[in-house]
Amino acid sequence: MVLLFFSVFQVLPLQTKKKRNKMSDSQEITVASSPDFVTELLPSAQRTALLYHLSYLCLAKFPKLERVLRERAVETQLLFGSSEALLLKCAATSKNLVSTLLPALIVAVEKDKSILAIKSLEKARQWIMEIVDKVEQMVERYEKQNRSVASCTSDVILEKTETEKRKAQTTKEIDAQETVVKDLEDQLKNNNDKIKQIEANIAQKNGELYNHVKDTSTKSNGLSIFAALVPFVGPLVKSIVDAKTAPGVAAKTQVLSSELSQLSIEKSSLMSMEWNIHVRMTDMQLKLASMKIENGSIPDPVHLNDVQKCLSRIQNILIQLQKFWESVSVMLEALKDDTFANEHFIEESEMKEIFLESIHTAKGHWKAFGESCLNAKSIFSLQTKDAYKFLETSPSSLSPEEWKKQYDAVIVDMNKINPDPFTPEAPATITQ
Repeated sequence: MVLLFFSVFQVLPLQTKKKRNKMSDSQEITVASSPDFVTELLPSAQRTALLYHLSYLCLAKFPKLERVLRERAVETQLLFGSSEALLLKCAATSKNLVSTLLPALIVAVEKDKSILAIKSLEKARQWIMEIVDKVEQMVERYEKQNRSVASCTSDVILEKTETEKRKAQTTKEIDAQETVVKDLEDQLKNNNDKIKQIEANIAQKNGELYNHVKDTSTKSNGLSIFAALVPFVGPLVKSIVDAKTAPGVAAKTQVLSSELSQLSIEKSSLMSMEWNIHVRMTDMQLKLASMKIENGSIPDPVHLNDVQKCLSRIQNILIQLQKFWESVSVMLEALKDDTFANEHFIEESEMKEIFLESIHTAKGHWKAFGESCLNAKSIFSLQTKDAYKFLETSPSSLSPEEWKKQYDAVIVDMNKINPDPFTPEAPATITQ
């Protein structure tokens, strides 16, 4: 049973049967619930350009603000290009693990070559630490870009305040529209509060499940080795269900998995509701902006606020990606120290068979992770190439008809974005 709770990460101590010299028992690892967690980047990446476009339209007739916004949008476009390259490197490293590391471990186990295994694991850790450094740099760039967008938002607010001093009178229609927008904002806040509560429940239940998996794996050599090679909870749960464990262990695993699946379904429903409210609110906000523009006022920079939220979401997922790769490095180090450092370990026939089976299974999960990175990379590629073409034309030069046409097109595109990106229609492929 592959669990549905994709975006949850647990920080738990790495447990092994023996004491380690290089690692303390308190060493923490971050475990991804599924190999395709990186695809959670996609809705925010797709929505960012559309929100910039809406902000651009709203700043028609304000050339100074147009210029500042154009600069921020171009910077974000370049940042997405770098994100594309980073995801490609993640996919390439995953492919190297599938095509180089794991086959080398197979040879090492089959031929009792502990030194070969140790060298292969150390090489893999070098690849991974390179990614950790690059992800950390990318997180810092997103942080800097978010501050730049915040500064742009402040410029809009300042200009708006000065303009409002000259335009103190508003219409009843604008007041009514503001009431509608406020109601939708309240709905969105309530829905987000529910999502936070569900995520807290998922994190708690995920912790229970992982502790159960950890306790179970320490009692089985096969499960213990598999857990060191596959840092995803879902496949570990399946391995327990498939293994000949005690009935009580399998039953508890099924119960915890079912509870997590139900929580995940509830979260997915709330996320879809959140997306629907966002689309309706965006529509109402843009109508309100249009009314204020006609009245000679600068609209609120609400879409720039949403740009910041999207950038923050991407940044948070990149932080999770960084922690994930750091944890993989820790787990490979533990595997090297606790297993291959003992040269007699892989000479045992039973352990050799268990180890080989775990390696073959791990290849499939790492292949899935690489394909997920490629899929996310392709979305960033599209954003880099086509999504910012609207910057080529000043919104001030648009006729009312063309302005409305662009606005309608953006709303249509927003409605096409899938808020649950974990099942792409045509995933990329990684060959072994």
